[in-house]
Amino acid sequence: MELTALVSYLDGYLQVADVPDAPAAVNGLQVANAGTVSRVAAAVDLCEATVRMAAERGADLLLVHHGLFWGGLQPLTGRAYRRVAGLIAHNIALYSAHLPLDLHPDVGNNAVLARQLGVSLRGEFGEEFGVRIGRWGEIDVSRHALERQLAALTGSAPRLMAFGPERVRRVGIVTGAGGSMIAQAAAAGLDTFITGEGPHHTFFDAEELKLNVFYAGHYATETVGVKALAGHLHDRFHLPWTFLDHPSGL
Repeated sequence: MELTALVSYLDGYLQVADVPDAPAAVNGLQVANAGTVSRVAAAVDLCEATVRMAAERGADLLLVHHGLFWGGLQPLTGRAYRRVAGLIAHNIALYSAHLPLDLHPDVGNNAVLARQLGVSLRGEFGEEFGVRIGRWGEIDVSRHALERQLAALTGSAPRLMAFGPERVRRVGIVTGAGGSMIAQAAAAGLDTFITGEGPHHTFFDAEELKLNVFYAGHYATETVGVKALAGHLHDRFHLPWTFLDHPSGL
């Protein structure tokens, strides 16, 4: 498949031009290849390891959630050079989608994780850069049953701050580093909030706002979106794909 056609489709499907994001996100095509795509690799992060893994699996397009430019403008030396040089040497194009992938209603991290947990989605909450990125919905499970579900999905036990009701009925999800949105989750009338991680003081936010908060891992909660996006490309364009698992444990 022609790279330009695939990029045009992804830009439209993810509404890259319409979703505000941090300037360093640089959503969309970040590195081109010779012009065609025959195999897709999906990863949470662009790093030397995922470039190497993509090359080993014969991919010529790497889809990531966190792309090349999070450190801002920097010389192409050292590891920055090695990342780009690896992509070019192996003819691998790089496409990155941060908030456009977080909030997408079909393949977005938040919506996909909600569906995997059996949450019936009802709306949006949690504003970032002027756009609501979180998804909330309804479920009727015990707090500890939800904890077990999360552990099974992510492969590790989440950190639970159990300050809300034992029976979970209104749950919101912002994958990744969403701890700063605890107050917004409470304001939205939720009793439980699921995210990846947050700073120390968010313990007291959860405690004082009487909210159940699950920290299920930044990396672990954001594997679902890139997998869903790659799966969507397979279904639509019959492109084979593979997931590159390089967990940070954070």
